[in-house]
Amino acid sequence: MRDLPVPAAAIELLDLLDPPSLLLRDGRIGHANPPAVSLFGAHVQGQDVRLALRHPDVLALITSGGNGSVRVTGLSTSGSIWEVQCNALSDGQQFLMLTDLSVQASVARAHADFVANASHELRTPLAAVLGYVETLMDPKAGDDPATRNRFLGIIGKEAQRMQGLVEDLMSLSRIEAVKHQQPTEKVDLVAIAHLCVREVAEQDRITFSTNVETAPMMGDQGQLAQVLRNLVENAFKYGAADGQIRVSLEQGQTGWINVSVADEGDGIAPEHMPRLTERFYRADAARSRQVGGTGLGLSIVKHIVERHRGRFDIVSRVGHGTTATCIFPPA
Repeated sequence: MRDLPVPAAAIELLDLLDPPSLLLRDGRIGHANPPAVSLFGAHVQGQDVRLALRHPDVLALITSGGNGSVRVTGLSTSGSIWEVQCNALSDGQQFLMLTDLSVQASVARAHADFVANASHELRTPLAAVLGYVETLMDPKAGDDPATRNRFLGIIGKEAQRMQGLVEDLMSLSRIEAVKHQQPTEKVDLVAIAHLCVREVAEQDRITFSTNVETAPMMGDQGQLAQVLRNLVENAFKYGAADGQIRVSLEQGQTGWINVSVADEGDGIAPEHMPRLTERFYRADAARSRQVGGTGLGLSIVKHIVERHRGRFDIVSRVGHGTTATCIFPPA
């Protein structure tokens, strides 16, 4: 392919731009800046623009010869979203700049899904509360003590479910607000784990073991305690009814602190594993609602662990239980 003459000043200016950008003359690519070369490959220099940019809407914009922009999908990878802006220059060249909108669109979809899911989760118990209140307002139901007490119990349970969901939503919001702020307080993870284990009502079902007396790390004590409580509560909710819950804390030679919570439950099927930390995702929706799960617990755990520059992992085998592990850097 022949090289097209492009002024050195134009090349220097183009190469300073972050978005992929191209200079076109007579339907060929005179120069591609480094981001454009990374996107399309080095062979794009001097190439016919119809071979490099095969999208019909982009080609229509270029051949129109004027200024304008178009939003297209799949320009780089399947599902990617790009805005392509074309400007005609005075010397007959065309300047093409491509802006990747994929992340922006993904965030917008995630936000919309979150709002829709939160609304659905609140609507379900609220409908039950309103329905039973309306029934109790009927004199026949209100005069029957057994019926009244049963309905009030259901109302109380559904109200607690809504309260738990609101508290988890507020907690997740607070965590996300500080997720880029690394904790600066030194805390002892062994002491936090001891405290969380002592709070458990069924002490005969839980054990705690550690290979160190103290495990200092930089952390938010309240958030780290929330991580352990969520994991222990999950183990009790989804583990075997009379099974043991094992909490262990180990510090390796590298100094990293490994905290794990293991149950003896039914385990989790492999197809659910990649999505367990998604907001509102439930491997067993019916059982989760039965035991009062909000679908946000593991998402909260993941966000807290990431804020502490740690790693979170879940290992499970159907019929053999589940182990959730957090790994934190030392102080």
